[in-house]
Amino acid sequence: MRMREWVVLSGNANRPLAQKICDKLGKNLGRCDVRRFSDGEIFVEIGENVRGRDVYLIQSTCQPVNETLMELLVIIDALRRASAKEITAVLPYYGYARQDRKVAPRTPISAKLVADLIVAAGATRIVSMDLHAGQIQGFFNIPFDNLFASPVILDYLKKEMPDLKNLVIVSPDAGGVERARAFAKRLDATVAMIDKRRVGPNIAKAMNIVGEVEGKIALILDDLIDTAGTLTEAAHAVANHGASKVFAAATHGVLSGPALKRIHESQIERVIISDTIPLCPEAVLESKIIQLSVYNLLAEAIHRIHNYDSVSSLFI
Repeated sequence: MRMREWVVLSGNANRPLAQKICDKLGKNLGRCDVRRFSDGEIFVEIGENVRGRDVYLIQSTCQPVNETLMELLVIIDALRRASAKEITAVLPYYGYARQDRKVAPRTPISAKLVADLIVAAGATRIVSMDLHAGQIQGFFNIPFDNLFASPVILDYLKKEMPDLKNLVIVSPDAGGVERARAFAKRLDATVAMIDKRRVGPNIAKAMNIVGEVEGKIALILDDLIDTAGTLTEAAHAVANHGASKVFAAATHGVLSGPALKRIHESQIERVIISDTIPLCPEAVLESKIIQLSVYNLLAEAIHRIHNYDSVSSLFI
């Protein structure tokens, strides 16, 4: 009986991260040619023999979201029709995750729609990182591993912020308190929360602070930064309540619209994000933004999944 053969492929969303993962795994990144017809239709040609093999497809559904999502679906369909044995979709960033429930009458649950599309295309397993809402795992009837970037961010904080005894982890809203508490426990820090009111899409207003931030180093912790409205409002609030310094950390740096301008003009000294989403050239030049790589975590997850080993120790 021959050993299970496997292939790692990537769409166009985040090839640098895919290459790092392959380097860690000691494998070549498989050939996958993604082209466009003149009208914008996506055409895919797999340049590897995938018949009877396990395939790990790395594709963040980040900007442009609809393009990268459609790439993902078309590649999965091509793999299924080429008789791949198992197709694991590795989605470092899961787009549409914020639409995980009905927030008003006659609105969609787009996160569930995307889940149905991925399964219908032919994926047999999903690996993602720091889902905006953990219950999205329940939208899939196939195995789903939701990893966390916290080990990478925690390691950076321990090395670069020695004065951790004076640190307070700030959640920008009530929904992130559990995440903030988990971070605080590992750093032996205190926790605070901002009472936020969302007055419209991508528009939030910080109201009150629950917890003590005066005289402390505040680290605002979230899962993603989109337009940075929530983040900069939170930074303004904690600075006005006496925080000595303000930092921020998030897994996904969406950084759309006025995000970079808001971050540059804010009281935040440093914004720590991961490379689940590639930085645009303007973000690369922004001195306040520090990008860490999660390739080790994703490579380890792929290695364990392929060898039928437990991935539980990665869920911290």
